[in-house]
Amino acid sequence: MKADRFYDRSVKAISVFFVVIGLVIFGITLVNGGGPISVGVLIGLAFVGIGIARWRLQSSIGGGGS
Repeated sequence: MKADRFYDRSVKAISVFFVVIGLVIFGITLVNGGGPISVGVLIGLAFVGIGIARWRLQSSIGGGGS
């Protein structure tokens, strides 16, 4: 159905957005001298992890990785 494809794509787009935001937070923290346990690094990794997990979950529920 058309609505299902729109929902799948929307969830995957948000997942990619989360990964990008996480990488930006992670990168900015490292450029500004943050260490491996700084808050920015941890939040960045959390965003990346949530984005990847949501993508994989939607792919398994939605019926494909495309």
